[in-house]
Amino acid sequence: MTKFEDAAMIVVDVQRAIDAPYHAADGPRNHPQAEARIADLLAFWRSRRRPIIYVRHDSTFEASAYRPGQIGNTFKDEVQPLADETVVPKTTNSAFIGTDLEPRLREAGVKMLVIVGVATNNSVEATVRMAGNLGFDTYLVEDCCFTFARRDFAGILRTAEEVQSMSLANLNGEYCTVISSAALLEGVTG
Repeated sequence: MTKFEDAAMIVVDVQRAIDAPYHAADGPRNHPQAEARIADLLAFWRSRRRPIIYVRHDSTFEASAYRPGQIGNTFKDEVQPLADETVVPKTTNSAFIGTDLEPRLREAGVKMLVIVGVATNNSVEATVRMAGNLGFDTYLVEDCCFTFARRDFAGILRTAEEVQSMSLANLNGEYCTVISSAALLEGVTG
């Protein structure tokens, strides 16, 4: 058995809303290939009949592109769930708060998670932190996530790469192991 043979993949908030212009108000995103890489991992996971859970953000804020009933609430074309795949709706940044994600995983005997999605410093980071705190052996695929440029607390503009790098540094070694998609596939097939 390979390292990730029993892992479930969690796809966080890869919805059309992430393309709303307000996300890039301070500058563009990083990892423009993230959706294609996620699609590749999904195809591989499906070929291995491994569990995949999609997390859909159903915002309760009127101005949010993620609000249900509008096009932004739908998953991006590259990551459309299949009919037999699980979708877990959420209304907060963490996929574990106010959802049945943890009981689903526990009931299925899942102990290892591979997490991909958006935005790295928001819902992905919140979900990864909770996964680690709940005792899941968690892997975050760094090139299957992205974020946007953002001003720090002092008002200094940080690039998307800087924002992502700090988020990954906050998580790696304490809440998860940060890994590339290539290393993940090597661990699945190696």
